[in-house]
Amino acid sequence: MSRQLNMDTLRQNFWKEEYLREMRLRCEWHRKYGTLVKAKQKAKAAARLPLKLPTLLPKDPTPPPPVTTTAPSKAPSSVPAVPFQSEMYPVPSDTKALLYEGISHDFQGRYKYLNTRKLNLPETRYLFPITTNFTYGWQLGPPTKKEMVSCKMCSIESFFRKNGAFALLDPRDLAL
Repeated sequence: MSRQLNMDTLRQNFWKEEYLREMRLRCEWHRKYGTLVKAKQKAKAAARLPLKLPTLLPKDPTPPPPVTTTAPSKAPSSVPAVPFQSEMYPVPSDTKALLYEGISHDFQGRYKYLNTRKLNLPETRYLFPITTNFTYGWQLGPPTKKEMVSCKMCSIESFFRKNGAFALLDPRDLAL
């Protein structure tokens, strides 16, 4: 198939009018719907922004020491001393003593210390939730064990659908 190279004045005017008509249509569409499209784009962009979680400040377990009015013994430095504040409560001395008894290979020492620390609730170990995953179980309380009553008919009735799908139970579907 060969390309037509015969562009006479009539054909040139046709393409010129066609191009101007398309430009007018685009301008009218933009004038009519442009603000709606921009608003939708801004709403989508706002939905994609990360969620801002509130910051939880640590509870100060001990009040700061009182300031004395005696003359300073050293010359003041240009860099102010910032007290280091840990995000964990101090470890009890009896638990800390487990670190120095035996070796981990014999399930003592660090192994026993970590297993003992693991048994404490996060609220007793940390001042505040450090990660966002901590907030899910924070102050949840001790785990409660629910006793399951084993009843064959209860499990059959709760396992199968109640909306009519597979209404007739096949003997092969039952767990005996």
